[in-house]
Amino acid sequence: MQLHSKQTLQHLQSRIFELLMKDETYTFEKFIDLLSLEIRDFLQVDHCGVYLLDEWESAFRLRNTYSLEDDHWTKYYRSDEISHQGPTILYNGYAVNPIADHNQQYGQFFYIPLLNESYLHGFFIIPLHHMEERDQDLLELIRLEIKRAIKKVRTVFASIEQKEKYELLYQGTSDFHASNHTDDVLQEVIRTIQRIYPQFDYYLLLSQDYTTRPDLPIKNLSYDPEKASQASAKAYLMGELQVENVTENNQSTLYAPLRGKQGVYGVLQVVSKTLLHFPKSHIDFFDLLAQDAGNALENAQLYQQSRSLNNDLQLINSSSKQLNSTMRLSDKISYMAERIDQSFGADEVGFILFKDEKHESFDILEGSSLFFDSGDCHSFISCVDKLFVKNDEAVFIGDLSTRWDHSCPYKSLMAVPMTDHEYLDGLAIVVHRDPYYFSFESFKLLQSLVHHSTLAFANSMLHEELEKTIITDYLTKLHSRNYLDEQVEEYLLEDNKGHFLLFDIDNFKRVNDSYGHQIGDDVICQVAEIMKRSIAPSGLSARWGGEELAVYLRNISEKDAYRIADNIRADVSASTNPSVTVSCGLASWDAFARTDVKQVVKDADQALYIAKEYGKNRIIVSP
Repeated sequence: MQLHSKQTLQHLQSRIFELLMKDETYTFEKFIDLLSLEIRDFLQVDHCGVYLLDEWESAFRLRNTYSLEDDHWTKYYRSDEISHQGPTILYNGYAVNPIADHNQQYGQFFYIPLLNESYLHGFFIIPLHHMEERDQDLLELIRLEIKRAIKKVRTVFASIEQKEKYELLYQGTSDFHASNHTDDVLQEVIRTIQRIYPQFDYYLLLSQDYTTRPDLPIKNLSYDPEKASQASAKAYLMGELQVENVTENNQSTLYAPLRGKQGVYGVLQVVSKTLLHFPKSHIDFFDLLAQDAGNALENAQLYQQSRSLNNDLQLINSSSKQLNSTMRLSDKISYMAERIDQSFGADEVGFILFKDEKHESFDILEGSSLFFDSGDCHSFISCVDKLFVKNDEAVFIGDLSTRWDHSCPYKSLMAVPMTDHEYLDGLAIVVHRDPYYFSFESFKLLQSLVHHSTLAFANSMLHEELEKTIITDYLTKLHSRNYLDEQVEEYLLEDNKGHFLLFDIDNFKRVNDSYGHQIGDDVICQVAEIMKRSIAPSGLSARWGGEELAVYLRNISEKDAYRIADNIRADVSASTNPSVTVSCGLASWDAFARTDVKQVVKDADQALYIAKEYGKNRIIVSP
């Protein structure tokens, strides 16, 4: 019997070796199926049932009975129901007690555990008839031989499975790092994990600052302090993988943080449609894959941030160059509004200048977009300033509708104070109709741009104020004589004709002597106001000196020029208090008799002298 057992066992060993040496590639499960057939044939029995451990469900399932009457067998055992000595077998509706010792047979069954060290991968159940005719020693040798074979075979197939899985991971990791664009990295993460574990659904939980393609399974990663225990929040905040089982939905979910060296950039959500037990080896693999993805995502973000910072720096430099040029204030504001619109995709851009410390009144600076020219914007600006902008702090709001009841079509808001304590107190406002449209990086860039532009705006305002002072008479607010000289010189080159009117207040010394110099100055201002009102918008007016005032009229006929001069004369006589009159000398020129400024002024001055000599309160036209 021993010689027979040895020979038959050698035959079984040979068959196991042949199974291992097959040219075709197959899995551990396939090997066990084929081995069950060999054992069935070797023992010359009708059936050999195969139960294999499903790690995901932590249960042993009946895999393949090969003509076994399936309805008579238990299809499923929980892992805690099985010991190395065997299960409670249900056959033909009757429970058969576990085999207490593996050297024994119980009733009609023989149990062969598929052991690798102490790890039970599954077992064979063989219904044996006429057990008394079997060689007990041979059955025990078969059990031991199967144990040795499983140890070797499982090691081989585990290596093959690990090799295939990590080759996919290596390829995926290579693809992760092949791109410098976050969207491409995220897409490759999903592709790789779907190739390795196609049975699950996958989502990427990312912050709202990401801009991704619509074909990616992206969900916003939200953090609610009241729900801080939720698995997704824990994975993101703690940087540790979490598994969540929801019995109500019969669903298991794994959350693997996308960790980089500098932080966590999101969470990979793995969803099973049934309750599962995630094996540790697979959990470690998910964690490793998510970590590789996190590193690739971090590298892509750092690259994009460096590109963005470079672009931002170029934008700031080019903007500073333009802002520090000699452009007018309105041109600078228009330029900045256009650059902000191009850089951030804003719907509206406005620059507001407050007139008082309490911000109760303000001006919309020329160059702001159309919304800020409408009446609807005033209450909006007041609300933004009072509700959000406090202590000169910038404001970044993703959805205005959640913060106030003001009926406003715009949801995204960035507001940055423009403060130069000596010359400027204002506000730059950028809005968009969609909520959460602007990124925080855009907000930081806007702050930089406004900081640079505020100084430039203040300088322009100061420069224009000084320029206005130079070209404006301090008393009458008419242009200065020098400015009028310069302008007339240009008009003589550009126009076809023009008219110079020189006015003098009659008997002005008598006004000063009778009423005092303060009333005299007021009379000059009254005459100046009449002149400005009468010539607009066809000419320029200036204080020529003392009580003399001048007007230049462009491209109108001499008849119209005389009519305007006479209207001024009549209005002065009728409207001033105390009442005064003016005399006027009018000098004209045209393209056929081109002259210079000095000659035109000389002709008007001579005509004025004649008007004075002829009794005053009249107009004399130079011949």
